[in-house]
Amino acid sequence: MLALVPASPACGSHSQRRTRIPHGIFCSNVREILRAPELRQSLPSLREAKRVVLVRHGQSTWNEEGRIQGSSDYSVLTSKGESQAETSRQMLLTDSFDVCFTSPLIRSRRTAEIIWGTRNKEMIAEPDLREIDLYSFQGLLKHEGKQKFGDAYRQWQKDAANFNIDGHYPVRELWDRAESCWRKILSREGKSVLVVAHNAVNQALVATAIGLGTQYFRNLLQSNCGVSVIDFTPKPRGGPPHICINRLNQTPNSPVNSGTSGGRKAGKRIILVSHGITQSNTEALLNMGYESMNMLGVIQSQKTAELLLDLKINSIICSPRIASVDTAMAISEVQEAADCLGVDCVPRYVEMKKMLELEIEPALQQAQKNSSGSLATHPGWLDRLDHQILTAIWKQTKAAWNSLLLELSDESESSERNLVVVGHPALHVALIAHCLNLTTEWMDSFHLDAGSVSVIDFPDGPAGRGIVRCINYTAHLGRWSIPVTRSMTNDEEF
Repeated sequence: MLALVPASPACGSHSQRRTRIPHGIFCSNVREILRAPELRQSLPSLREAKRVVLVRHGQSTWNEEGRIQGSSDYSVLTSKGESQAETSRQMLLTDSFDVCFTSPLIRSRRTAEIIWGTRNKEMIAEPDLREIDLYSFQGLLKHEGKQKFGDAYRQWQKDAANFNIDGHYPVRELWDRAESCWRKILSREGKSVLVVAHNAVNQALVATAIGLGTQYFRNLLQSNCGVSVIDFTPKPRGGPPHICINRLNQTPNSPVNSGTSGGRKAGKRIILVSHGITQSNTEALLNMGYESMNMLGVIQSQKTAELLLDLKINSIICSPRIASVDTAMAISEVQEAADCLGVDCVPRYVEMKKMLELEIEPALQQAQKNSSGSLATHPGWLDRLDHQILTAIWKQTKAAWNSLLLELSDESESSERNLVVVGHPALHVALIAHCLNLTTEWMDSFHLDAGSVSVIDFPDGPAGRGIVRCINYTAHLGRWSIPVTRSMTNDEEF
């Protein structure tokens, strides 16, 4: 039975200043504080929508050895890395890319060649897409780096944004390179661009695209052959395009498999599940969850339940809306049948609760009434909401986020705790923004589809910063999913 729980009060008050500076981020200097808005203004204007698909290279020999690669060029893909690249090729097989940019380093170039396959369009080796320059660290095993460099290695692990070696600040240099890359990529003609590069440089590309500074290094995970999708949409009055992360780190493997985040084991995790599509509307914003899911929504919820079977879930907290409750129940029923399904030796008990603060649909319904037209769920649609409504959603979801962190910190459980949160996609966009200590202005920088899964790890516990493992993962939905990239034949599909 579902219990009803209140959210804890939001901590502090939310500033009404409309600025793109993330709160709660301690920048090392004035330049870092100013970087985010300056980058947005420096991007070229576009005549047509452009979609950029980022892929990290497959596993390399030095990945396997635990050796620090940086921008060195001595490692090659392992057999596993070649297989990962082939999986990515299959995933992107039907996509009509206009051009491919790749790092010139062997491990990345080989991954790009596998994915690009028999396409006869241009492949460009771009030096600025090489991996982060780590100077004297490069070539060392990780334990050797710790022994040889001591304090410098600890700073690299704990405060990478200010890490200094051989007279260089590698992460700051990387951010500068990423900004340069975006200007080159966006200036290239074409609607669809493939970029194949590396872990750190792909993190920097994602972060700089939406105006995040160096303090976000290691916050946005990039796994081997993980795929991220960023949409750039022209604005009616010109100027820099609107930018939205459509997908982050969709990997060949399940995003909920046990693993590390930024090299550290994550014992605490929040999984954000968007409920399936409802009866009345499969395309518009008002996929509100007032009613039960349609057949497609039911299939999506069952597929999500199967995906999460690989993870032992401690609690499920959902919005009181029917679609969210039904999705939560589907997940719970499959979890409790784990022994019958041969996944666990004993039945699993999953605690389930409803949380009123997760119910943002009334505010979205009011936004629809206030709108002169239909608010379709295209990337960036949240930017069209009235500021007052957006602020109300922000305050409500801040209280919900605080309560979820308290729930995650329950010490009566073992050190590992997995919390599933079920609700409307717009709810999860707000929760991701809260996780990253952003403001309301960033809510239009993320897009989620019905039935999607997003994962946030807490390797330092709920009091530490969250590491976003993936956003808008839909590969588990199979033929019932939104493709990683959509057809480029119609600009309206953006």
